[in-house]
Amino acid sequence: MRDKYFIEKRYLYVGHYIFEMDAKLTVALIYDFDGTLAPGNMQEYDFIPAVGKSNKEFWLESERLAREQDADPILAYMYKMIHEARNGGLSLRRDAFAASGAKVELYKGVREWFGRINAYGAARGIKIEHYINSSGLKEMIEGSPIANEFKKIYACSFLYDVDGVAYWPAVAVNYTNKTQFIFKINKGVDSVYDSKEVNRYLPEELRPVQFRHMIYFGDGTTDVPCMRLVKAQGGHSVAVYKPDSVKNKAVSEKLVKDKRVSYFCPADYSEGCEIDTLVKTIIDKIDADYQLEQLRPDKHAK
Repeated sequence: MRDKYFIEKRYLYVGHYIFEMDAKLTVALIYDFDGTLAPGNMQEYDFIPAVGKSNKEFWLESERLAREQDADPILAYMYKMIHEARNGGLSLRRDAFAASGAKVELYKGVREWFGRINAYGAARGIKIEHYINSSGLKEMIEGSPIANEFKKIYACSFLYDVDGVAYWPAVAVNYTNKTQFIFKINKGVDSVYDSKEVNRYLPEELRPVQFRHMIYFGDGTTDVPCMRLVKAQGGHSVAVYKPDSVKNKAVSEKLVKDKRVSYFCPADYSEGCEIDTLVKTIIDKIDADYQLEQLRPDKHAK
């Protein structure tokens, strides 16, 4: 294993990772899931009704457990899912979670969004990559109709026993440790387990996805650390809100006013809608800044 990065021909070597030095500009679109691509929480469409609870009841019990035990709220809801499924005789297999995920509703235009934005980038010689960074359940997201659109899904997940039954949290993604996955995207480290390569020094200009080439989408305060990080590093952050929700819009407006995010838009991903126009304009700006960077005299100095 190499201890330092170096470039050889068209390849960048960082430890045991090898990246092809693509001449194209790469732009990463990073999304929260619940409330950002889909209304509400993914467990509310199928899982919670199946265990015989109301959505309010399930989340209040989960919150009470976390408060009384002084526990992480994400770990508490994951425990509740296992506990309630066992009590209710529900399957805890990966394919059962995926089947629940298939029933999650998506915001208007989401299914068509990815192909359209990919084509917009490709027409300009830009490679578009999509990522999920969510406190929701990875196994459910993998069952959604848009799962194949993402290069990587960073989200909560379970450990499974020899019979394929979930028995313990494997990954718990809360609002603060979400930021680690931004750095993994930045350095091209797909593995959740690998904490060595993500901490290895690599100049920003050699990283597979520079911060200034990122667009982060979130729906509320739990996404603030990630949105602030991307914004502070020269990227772009977008707060989305449920269309026609005055309350949700007010939250997004305040995030912009407090300079925590760059923009806010209703969560309608249809062609020609506000977020469609905004993201295409951001891509154009990233491209223009990148092209100007290539014209700097020192870029051609020998």
